[in-house]
Amino acid sequence: MVLFHDARVIVGLCSGTHIVVLLRIGLFTPPKRQGLILKISILDDYFDTIRTLPCFEKLAGHDVTIWNDHVQDTDALAERLRDTEALVLIRERTAIRTPLLERLPKLKLISQRSVYPHIDLDTCSKLGVILSSSQHPEKPSFATAELTWALLMAALRQLPQQMVSLKAGRWQCGVGTELRGKTLGIYGYGRIGAVVAGYGRAFGMQVLVWGSEKSLARARADGVAVAQSKAAFFEQCDVVSLHLRLNEATRGMVTAADLARMRPSAVLVNTGRAQLVEHGALVAALKAGRPGMAAVDVYEEEPILDANHPLLTLDNVVCTPHIGYVTREGLQGQFSDIFDQIAAYAGGAPINVINAQVLDSPQLRR
Repeated sequence: MVLFHDARVIVGLCSGTHIVVLLRIGLFTPPKRQGLILKISILDDYFDTIRTLPCFEKLAGHDVTIWNDHVQDTDALAERLRDTEALVLIRERTAIRTPLLERLPKLKLISQRSVYPHIDLDTCSKLGVILSSSQHPEKPSFATAELTWALLMAALRQLPQQMVSLKAGRWQCGVGTELRGKTLGIYGYGRIGAVVAGYGRAFGMQVLVWGSEKSLARARADGVAVAQSKAAFFEQCDVVSLHLRLNEATRGMVTAADLARMRPSAVLVNTGRAQLVEHGALVAALKAGRPGMAAVDVYEEEPILDANHPLLTLDNVVCTPHIGYVTREGLQGQFSDIFDQIAAYAGGAPINVINAQVLDSPQLRR
């Protein structure tokens, strides 16, 4: 158990699997605040980072439990969360489905940020549970954009392979490729896509965009070139970087036929969502040599704990374990919004409510 006494910390372990943070009146005198004192659970904080962020102070006065491991089993989660009133999620690390929601009678609020395909929203509304999820419309994830560029550089300069070769007592193991003069394809010119496009220009690349009409219009307004067609986009680009939000319209939007149009020297970068690519198409395309390389941070099922996962067995892929948003700065911004949502709920005025109809529903849990 971890007891926070203002700036001092007393540390202990509970079963070696989770840490409990108790910020209760009686353990210490928290700042004066108005509203409910909530039992809050935070899932999947793998490296016990959340309590070290400045924004964690926003939860002072609440009863907070932080779990550092990952569990998806419904029975185990129902036991862990049986007394939880406010549930904090770190992106889509844990799916919150109907069988679990129906076993959490005290749950009133789910607070997270960004998209929510991992949550059964209709069930939340039926049960009277509020989902607050800031869409942060003006805040690009610079962490994700930076990792996109790091993966691209790593793939084209064969950094993982060169490091393995050096550590094995060998010298160089191959010849890399420069970015200058190449064409960078941005599929989805939104907040992150626009940032990555800026990186490309800084490296002397030509930028070409494809996506929705809204995306294309924004690119044109910024003076960025737009492809004549989706087929031309995949054919012309040396690099294709995916920056689409996952929804029913974008699921599987990148098809096997699209990948087959890419050059043998091209690289596909995906720091968005794995499901943007047709199921099984990327592995098959890489084995066929079009594109010649890929750099991915996202997978259809996460976490990946099997070293024999198809992508991990290919030499022409650079893989990272979904760390695009995992920086201290990124988490600070994310959880500042998440904790503001909890404070607003506790104060009686929920914000960023996705299922707003539940606020006037007789099923609303109070």
